[in-house]
Amino acid sequence: MRIYMQQIPTDTGQAPRFLHLIIQEDLLEGWTLVRESGYQGQSGRIKRTHYEDYDDAMRSMLKERDNWTKRGYQVVFIDGQGQAS
Repeated sequence: MRIYMQQIPTDTGQAPRFLHLIIQEDLLEGWTLVRESGYQGQSGRIKRTHYEDYDDAMRSMLKERDNWTKRGYQVVFIDGQGQAS
């Protein structure tokens, strides 16, 4: 599952900031939440957090989404809705 968020563009001419949240299954029977953030059109800063359980990773992802929404980011798209088989 992944969520892509972006700040509302301003009139300053500066590229808007983005946040990309991705949940990936890893090789150790766990899940990794990958968070990439930065300016649109540039490489972002990447942070990875491991979780033993998919539900824990999903809760953390949704909490991150909610926190960034409070900062003025809006969801641009969501891809995937469930756990991989």
